[in-house]
Amino acid sequence: MQPSSRAFQWRTSSACGHNNCVQVAAAGAGMVAVRDSKNPDGAILSYTADEWRDFIIGAKRGEFDFLFEG
Repeated sequence: MQPSSRAFQWRTSSACGHNNCVQVAAAGAGMVAVRDSKNPDGAILSYTADEWRDFIIGAKRGEFDFLFEG
C-alpha cells in the first residue's frame, strides 16, 4: 500500500514556476519520495537515498542533457 502524500513534507525547486514540477520528500528509512506537483494525490515513486544521490550527481554532470538536445 502506498503512503498518503500528506505523510511527507514535500519540497519543490525554487526554479519551478508553473506547478509543472517534481516534488521530493524524505520518506524515512533512507528513502526519498517523488511525486508530480500537478497530481499531488497521484502516484508516489520511491528511491533509496543512494539511488536519488546518484541521479542528482548525474544531473549535475549533464548526463541527461541529451534529453533536451535538438
